Amino acid sequence: MLDKIAPGNSDALILGFETSDDAAVYRLSDDMAALLTVDFFTPIVDDPYDFGRIAAANSLSDIYAMGGRPLTAMNLLAMPCSLGADIVGEVVRGGAEKVTEAGAVTVGGHTIDDKEPKFGLSVFGTVHPDKVVRNRGALVGDEIFLTKPVGTGIIGTALKQGLEDEDTARDCIESMATLNRLACEAMVEVGVSACTDVTGFGLLGHLHEMVEASGCGADLNLAAVPLFERVWTYAENKVVPGRTADVIEWAQEFVLWTGADAEVGMRVLCDPQTSGGLMIAVPAEDADRLAEALATRGVLGARIGRCTADQPGRITVR
Repeated sequence: MLDKIAPGNSDALILGFETSDDAAVYRLSDDMAALLTVDFFTPIVDDPYDFGRIAAANSLSDIYAMGGRPLTAMNLLAMPCSLGADIVGEVVRGGAEKVTEAGAVTVGGHTIDDKEPKFGLSVFGTVHPDKVVRNRGALVGDEIFLTKPVGTGIIGTALKQGLEDEDTARDCIESMATLNRLACEAMVEVGVSACTDVTGFGLLGHLHEMVEASGCGADLNLAAVPLFERVWTYAENKVVPGRTADVIEWAQEFVLWTGADAEVGMRVLCDPQTSGGLMIAVPAEDADRLAEALATRGVLGARIGRCTADQPGRITVR
């Protein structure tokens, strides 16, 4: 809809908001393009420093999903004045540390007084125009990799319900705060067909976007999908985010479930993720090289399925 309201009117615009790609791409020269993205959200953990780290890592992820390098970041901060400077400072400190870790520079931002806290970044990065990794381009026979476990939304809900605390959920928190930089480096080194990061539409939603845009389908091996501890049990007990039901309703139109536990499995695979991993499609002949490149960098490289000649966008879960 937005492409009709405000269509791109520049020959330098390689990718705008008319696609489901993770960032806009604007050509600066024959060998350099700008990557532009923005993201922010409300707290998903109580600790302000962790919130800042997670929000920043999530915002930077779109640059990595496109195969790029982040250069600058601007803070987007909405906080009630009643929180005080110390808490707000911890949020910003967490975000700034992640920007620095990414090799980028925080260059300013904008702050407003708001009843509900929100934080994120507007990020500028670069990539060679001929080396942009898009969410389309996957080919039949490609293997599909995932670089982080699934279940951040479910663990976040368990935190809110007092079923977890920030010690028991530490693995999930640290995963969300981990940059996708090393995963990006691995896929750029090997060369891949397509990539996207797994965020608010859950694993199934983002996989659907990738394969539909690529004109193929996908077979997904549920047993191969890595999960945080206790996620399946929480899903069995319906400890899931409120938005999960909307994602499931949408996903039912393009998912064919052939295994058992479809009801629970859909809650897990449609769990809205925060700062999830990269989902990468790579030619089968290069899959071992990608697995090695990820492992060398200490990054998870779960082989969760493959692209098929099925109806575009169709996902079969086995």
